[in-house]
Amino acid sequence: MGVDVSVVPCGDYTLTACRHALQTVLAPLGGLDWVKPGMKIAVKVNLIAGMKPEAAGTTHPALVSALADLLCERGAAVTVGDSPGGLFSAGYVGRMYTSAGLYAVEEHGAVLNQDFSQRIVNNPDGKVCHRFPYTAWLDSADAVINFCKLKTHGMMAFTGAAKNLFGVIPGTNKPEFHFQFSNPANFARMLLDVDTFVNPRISICDAVVAMEGNGPTAGTPRPMGFVAASASPHKLDLLCAATIGLTRTDVPTLVAAYERGLIPAKAEELEVAGEWQTYITPNFKRIEAQSSLLFRGHEGLLGNLWGILMQKAICPRPRVRPDICVGCGKCRDICPAKAIEMTDRRPKIDRAKCIHCFCCQEFCLKGAMEQHRTALARLLNPQT
Repeated sequence: MGVDVSVVPCGDYTLTACRHALQTVLAPLGGLDWVKPGMKIAVKVNLIAGMKPEAAGTTHPALVSALADLLCERGAAVTVGDSPGGLFSAGYVGRMYTSAGLYAVEEHGAVLNQDFSQRIVNNPDGKVCHRFPYTAWLDSADAVINFCKLKTHGMMAFTGAAKNLFGVIPGTNKPEFHFQFSNPANFARMLLDVDTFVNPRISICDAVVAMEGNGPTAGTPRPMGFVAASASPHKLDLLCAATIGLTRTDVPTLVAAYERGLIPAKAEELEVAGEWQTYITPNFKRIEAQSSLLFRGHEGLLGNLWGILMQKAICPRPRVRPDICVGCGKCRDICPAKAIEMTDRRPKIDRAKCIHCFCCQEFCLKGAMEQHRTALARLLNPQT
């Protein structure tokens, strides 16, 4: 039986530690023997607006630089890129490269993507997403390496390898997808359709320092001290989610992956190289996914009505913290449902329009938008 996921320690972001960790974590998966001279490799990182490496919201540039070294030593041409929320343009993404410290990779033989063209793909094999735009820079690659960051997420509870590939959708198109697939379960199924299209050769997770709490942008750095890798983004996510106390049923993308037979029922059933249980982090501050609160299985009209009412009563919702909000209007601009208006330089959320996508929370770098659990939810489950 082959190895499903490989896990190794990595205590800091020194280049030496990162290089050793990557060499070690990839070895049980066959290493980089598949990389041949002249191959073009796209490294799809997690790049999010305005975040510095120490904030633990983006793939750390030291790990990306170490990977570039290893690939370039084998004669590959390496391009690093992503399309975070916002314009997919040289000016906007260039500022994201700068804030994330990614220009460092150019000192290690890689280049940052400067192709900001887009294409449309027809995806007849998709379960829910049959046609979508994508960032055309991936077309020139012989292989894609998916390099994610372990973080909490307002809508999906956890963001890792599967969610990271949403970055192949051009930034300005993302709100449309949030609106079209506003139900977390369908959003997860859409993500899996995109993941299947991209088909990364390998997925790697930066969990040297993860993000807990109000993720994926305004949470708190939490040292975890490991790097993990897998040929399957979903098996990688199953294991990484387990290290922060989440099971398959807690994470919509894992529910969707299990539906398609892509993962086993629990992390303990994976064939893992490395003592992954040593990285289980107690009291990791998590976010409860909406999908775990959807009341299913109620029969008849009254049962369905009860499920809808209970969902509305206990599903988490975005809430403004006026003591932190600076009135920039980013949440209003990013909201796909147009549910936010600015009143006296403070966001006001129209609950009737809100689709609980948590885009406002994700893109508020001040942390002024946070996931709020209702009083009934806290009464039923006083976990966090």
